[in-house]
Amino acid sequence: MRINARATLVALVPALLLAAVGCSSTNAPATGRSPDPKGSEGSAAGAPGAPAASPDPAGSASPKTGGTKLERSALAQGDLPGYQISAQGKNPNAPDGQPQADKKACQPLADIMGDKPDPAARETVNRGIGSQKQMGLAVSASVSSYSESDAKALISRLKAAVAACGTGFSATVDKQTGSYREVRAADYRTSGDESVSWTTTAAGQGVSAQVHLVVVRQGDTVVRLMALNVAAAQQKTQVPQEVTDKQLEKVRKAG
Repeated sequence: MRINARATLVALVPALLLAAVGCSSTNAPATGRSPDPKGSEGSAAGAPGAPAASPDPAGSASPKTGGTKLERSALAQGDLPGYQISAQGKNPNAPDGQPQADKKACQPLADIMGDKPDPAARETVNRGIGSQKQMGLAVSASVSSYSESDAKALISRLKAAVAACGTGFSATVDKQTGSYREVRAADYRTSGDESVSWTTTAAGQGVSAQVHLVVVRQGDTVVRLMALNVAAAQQKTQVPQEVTDKQLEKVRKAG
């Protein structure tokens, strides 16, 4: 993908994927910051045989290994051989405000693209993951704490939204709009209490990307994972099973 197209693409994909998008190619440096709905950005990734990318000076950092229960639940560098994992900093150029879907039924899907899965989350810890085994594969992972009733309600709302929004929707924040076409439920195995998975095409300004999302409830904790391949944006991709399994393992171990 040409650098200018990639710069446009990172403004359209879900916000959290910006943690891994910039370093998907051995031939081009990370792109500059681009605005995104609710706006996280950082840096992590690599390609087969390539050295790990350096952290983004805007605020990406090594994930904490201690701290709160939620921090202990989040993935850390060394948890997944063949992947680089980083914490994410706030993108200061990102617009502020809550993304608004053009269809009320699709608002849960707009919310899930932001800094936290929805407004009921008490706390969220985000990670950017770059595959060093598959060129261009960028994954974001987050863990969020809820009351258990709110966590259950989130999964129910997402299932209903996926069923209702097959033809797609648009989401706007601070006069910036991205569209999400062809929302389709996807089969995906997890070991959590309940889960929902779907694919969509993020599009705008002449470029688009296939995105896969998985949301899992484990007790009162919600795990959200999103993936795309920035080296081949039209290629269907999937959150690697090993990433999901490891993330849920850490949630259970953290208590």
